Amino acid sequence: MSVLDFKVQSTEALTLRNDWGKDEVLELLEKPLMDLLWQAQLVHRKVNPEYQVQLASLLSVKTGGCEEDCAYCPQSIHNSSDVTGQPDFEVESVLSQARSAKEAGAHRFCMGWAWREIRDGADFEAMLSMVRGVRGIGMEACVTAGMLTDKQAERLADAGLTAYNHNLDTSPEHYSQIISTRTFQERLETLQRVRSAGITVCCGGIIGMGESIKDRASLLMVLANLEPQPESVPINALVPVEGTPLEKLPLIDPLEVVRMVSVARILMPKSRIRLSAGREQLGREGQILCFLAGADSIFYGDKLLTTGNPDVESDKDLLQKAGVKIIYRNQ
Repeated sequence: MSVLDFKVQSTEALTLRNDWGKDEVLELLEKPLMDLLWQAQLVHRKVNPEYQVQLASLLSVKTGGCEEDCAYCPQSIHNSSDVTGQPDFEVESVLSQARSAKEAGAHRFCMGWAWREIRDGADFEAMLSMVRGVRGIGMEACVTAGMLTDKQAERLADAGLTAYNHNLDTSPEHYSQIISTRTFQERLETLQRVRSAGITVCCGGIIGMGESIKDRASLLMVLANLEPQPESVPINALVPVEGTPLEKLPLIDPLEVVRMVSVARILMPKSRIRLSAGREQLGREGQILCFLAGADSIFYGDKLLTTGNPDVESDKDLLQKAGVKIIYRNQ
């Protein structure tokens, strides 16, 4: 079936594909925006007819001092922007933050550790306690903490972890321009360990890092061809931070994010497409276009790890004006 002839007749007609070609995805990314939005709408209205949006809150439990050299990240020891020095959160402090997030409407609570990989010991035991605690208050729990072993993944699953976040960041072709301390293949192997443990996958990427449109097509193709596809796909726009190698790159055009969201929705009909880092710079109109295109989840709150994020009341006002509904745990 040609991409240009794509039509959605019913929910049952939404066949999940894991055999997308790069040229097919590139064809979508290069379509006239109005046509692309229309095609994404056909899919989105089938899988999310009530326009429900999940609110996710993200807390940086361990900030800075990461051994990876990601060119975009202010938490890397390789960058002068390294934010090491902030105290790590203890279990009860994290659970207090989770309870506050739930009261503010969050459905999922995500916790981040600036680690290359998870190491066994007291810190990992504390992580497991945090996961149990978040699940115990009736929220989905997500962790992002780098690479992990099969046994660690199994223990996280036993603790009740809902999802593990491990982004691919960019295309296989552009990857070496962004990161040298971890291979693209290692990222894929981490995702497989998460899958094998029975934990759902949260995996996306970042645009605006000097990549080409072909790189964006390649990233989306790899994500869509994972089998099964990620349950959650964060779409990030680079937030240039002083002290990182990418600090001088310009902010990306919001319509480029709209295109990424649209194509992600078409390729991965049943995944949550989450607006993540860089959402603030999209503006209200850009965010509403992303909701129209198929975004059905946002990170909200004051801070997204170490970069700014719209505040809670502003987000709720935006969602109300856009006419979308917030997903709550008891729905």
